Amino acid sequence: MSRTETNEIQEFSYDNKIVRNFALASIIFGIVGMTVGLLIAFQLVYPQLNFGIPYTSFGRIRPLHTNAVIFAFVGNAIFMGIYYSLQRLCKARMFSDALSQIHFWGWQLIILAAAVTLPLGITTSKEYAELEWPIDIAIALIWVVFGINMFGTIIKRRERHLYVAIWFYIATFVTVAVLHIVNSFEMPVSILKSYSLYAGVQDALVQWWYGHNAVAFFLTTPFLGLMYFFLPKMANRPIYSYRLSILHFWALIFIYIWAGPHHLLYSTLPDWAQSLGTAFSIMLIAPSWGGMVNGLLTLRGAWDKVRQDDVLKFMVVGISAYGMATLEGPLLSLKNVNAIAHFTDWIVAHVHVGALGWNGFLVFAMLYYLIPRIYKTEIFSKKLIGVHFWVGTLGILFYAIPMYFSGFTQGLMWKEFGEEGVLKYPNFLETTLQIIPLHLMRAIGGTFYLVGVIIMTYNLVKTMLAGKLVAQEQASAPALAAVFVPEGEDGFWHRVIERKPIRMLIFSLLVILIGTAAELIPTFLINSTEASIEAVKPYTPLEVAGRDLYIREGCVGCHSQLVRPFRSETERYGEYSKMGEFAYDHPFLWGSKRTGPDLHRLGGKYPHSWHFHHMNEPGSMSPGSIMPSYPWLIENSLDQSDLPQKIEALRAVGVPYEEGYSAKAIADADIQAAEIARVLASEGVTVTKDKEIVALIAYMQQLGTDIKKSTVQTAQIP
Repeated sequence: MSRTETNEIQEFSYDNKIVRNFALASIIFGIVGMTVGLLIAFQLVYPQLNFGIPYTSFGRIRPLHTNAVIFAFVGNAIFMGIYYSLQRLCKARMFSDALSQIHFWGWQLIILAAAVTLPLGITTSKEYAELEWPIDIAIALIWVVFGINMFGTIIKRRERHLYVAIWFYIATFVTVAVLHIVNSFEMPVSILKSYSLYAGVQDALVQWWYGHNAVAFFLTTPFLGLMYFFLPKMANRPIYSYRLSILHFWALIFIYIWAGPHHLLYSTLPDWAQSLGTAFSIMLIAPSWGGMVNGLLTLRGAWDKVRQDDVLKFMVVGISAYGMATLEGPLLSLKNVNAIAHFTDWIVAHVHVGALGWNGFLVFAMLYYLIPRIYKTEIFSKKLIGVHFWVGTLGILFYAIPMYFSGFTQGLMWKEFGEEGVLKYPNFLETTLQIIPLHLMRAIGGTFYLVGVIIMTYNLVKTMLAGKLVAQEQASAPALAAVFVPEGEDGFWHRVIERKPIRMLIFSLLVILIGTAAELIPTFLINSTEASIEAVKPYTPLEVAGRDLYIREGCVGCHSQLVRPFRSETERYGEYSKMGEFAYDHPFLWGSKRTGPDLHRLGGKYPHSWHFHHMNEPGSMSPGSIMPSYPWLIENSLDQSDLPQKIEALRAVGVPYEEGYSAKAIADADIQAAEIARVLASEGVTVTKDKEIVALIAYMQQLGTDIKKSTVQTAQIP
């Protein structure tokens, strides 16, 4: 059975209040998240802006910035756009006002929970998935609420056809649910602590399958759906090609899910998985640019309107930024390019072209379009829209261009050899000092962008004050009655899918599960004995505590623990990393950027006292360092009360501690801590064994010491 229109005209209303609520939340959290981002940008130039306290240190507030911008600013804007467009595309009010309110307030509480826990150092350390397990459960529940509300609205729709925007909303819902649940499998230690179910290379693959596709299905597909709705509305023109939108949709969601391994090139991930990631990343150019072309060609014949309409300018620059970012992503997945670009500021530039240009500018365009309409008034100042556009555009340029130069500088300096055949810049800090002026320019660009957001906020607030919210916007549409119509008789074959929301959901799920299964299952079936290294042992209880401190302080945000098989890296850091070395790492800590040097072979390189002084005052050991100081590690006593529970949790996820070992974990930690304190005393540093710094030193001195150069093959890439 399918539906067809009847002559009955039904009266109903659109819920604009929920749209307004998500809009206000997006604006408020956008300013907060970007302000935190601006602070961490200046911290990389002036480390004293860490203020010497834990709650504002770079490592702790960097994930606060990313979560605030991605899930609070962009997330709320996505829901704003979906709640506005879905009601009008379905010619129906949202399925349940109660679910709408639960969704809104639940999402804001999740954001506030992140704002509290992350500065406290309560984190899993996984990129874009740092929140601990109780918050993960809350995210899943609120996401289900959103899904029920969305599908309920679609099912009770008065418009038989499901427009292309809704396909993207459905794919977003189902894929984000799969990504979040699979990546969030954790073994709780306590209400605020857990360990990833996965370890080492498997954890890395799951994380970047999630991380890459969080960008794909949270920062891309919903915005493509919103583009397909708002751009034709703003331009008053139909979308350029309906058939291209079909090809764009299915090709994009099928190919995107395979591309995650390109974040792990030259790692210990199996070569076949790396190659798959590269191949599918290159294929991504076609559907991505298909979407961009479909958007830009919608404006064919309307360029005079674009020149006069600053809101359309935001759309054009945003779509162009999407095209640039989706060309650059495949470029960065090429191994010869990735060898230079990975771990550098080039990646930061790439990410922010997408975030500031594609996501940010589309959000601004939607806000300028929506607010006057739901308040039934004119925008307060069209001139201020123009000012915002140019200030924001300059902000993107001043941000991205210096970061490109910084990335090129880092990649080339790290790899350059002199005429004598030795590294020309063996000291990592030489590179850091070289790029500080570029970081300052980046921070100035961020300031421009934030000023633009503040200008927009002023303009929108004045607009809202001049009008009055139409909370219940009256509308009417013909009802739909269930009558028999042969599927596909009235048009294109794709209507067999697109007019059936559950069928669309199932097909979308199957499409994204193909690539997921093809990559994850074989990697999880790797025979552990083939990858194991006999010398690699589980961390001692004190090292476990030290590793958790490393995670708490966000050190993974600046330091990698992965020596890639290049001569430039083995000369600088030591033997390249092996898969078996990470067998007991829950979670993995390979990192995604090197603001500081790689640490995988750090153990034994410096005496205990060097680490003590380096954490207390980095500049005393590394003159010119931009690393923040950590005096609280020296002042705070180590809480060992949960060490037995940590050992039991690690045993539960496969770390081979002996049964009952948790009962002696604290005693063993005390013995090791006493020895480290004794050695520190012999080196002129007086510290009691119960301080956090002692546990951190235990972990740092263990890194990379389980294997010896003489016992492993030393093949490397020149």
